[in-house]
Amino acid sequence: MSNLVLASGSAIRAEMLRKAGVSFDVDVPRIDEETVRRALQAEEAPPRDVADTLAEMKARKISDRHPGAMVLGSDQVLAMDGYIYSKPDSIEELRDQLTQLRGKRHSLISGAVICEDGEPVWRHVGVVHLSMRMFTDSYMEDYIARNWDSVRHSVGGYKIEEEGVRLFTRIDGDYFTILGMPLLPILSYLTSRDMLPQ
Repeated sequence: MSNLVLASGSAIRAEMLRKAGVSFDVDVPRIDEETVRRALQAEEAPPRDVADTLAEMKARKISDRHPGAMVLGSDQVLAMDGYIYSKPDSIEELRDQLTQLRGKRHSLISGAVICEDGEPVWRHVGVVHLSMRMFTDSYMEDYIARNWDSVRHSVGGYKIEEEGVRLFTRIDGDYFTILGMPLLPILSYLTSRDMLPQ
């Protein structure tokens, strides 16, 4: 039986696996995600391919350091009308993102790739569609003031597991995919490989 290594520094991804009863180690890849994302966008790669490519890059990079282990890489992108949003670097960027997203539907795309000995052996891309309500400028400013410290590292400037859920009128898709990793397909694969009991 192989070990599982999570190629991510994301606390929420680690928490999802831990709460599901999965044993794993963490090894954080050093990848300039924003540069890769911009290069893929310049090549007009679809958002789905961007999430998948970044997940694979993370898994491959860490897989080289853990021979014989299964290495799980994951990445998430937020896209609307073909445009991929980045994590906001400032309150002003968050305000701009929320202004662009409100009253509209966007997608969260979470890719996951498992590599063994440097080669992908499994992959999955989950997509969730979210409809943001048409909130007022006043609510937006109050929301930013209350939540900036919590959401500053979240694409779209919200956490669905916190007050961010109030920004939405409809969500179509898997909760875990929203959190950043398509957990159910991952668990199914790990079970099929005898990493988890049947």
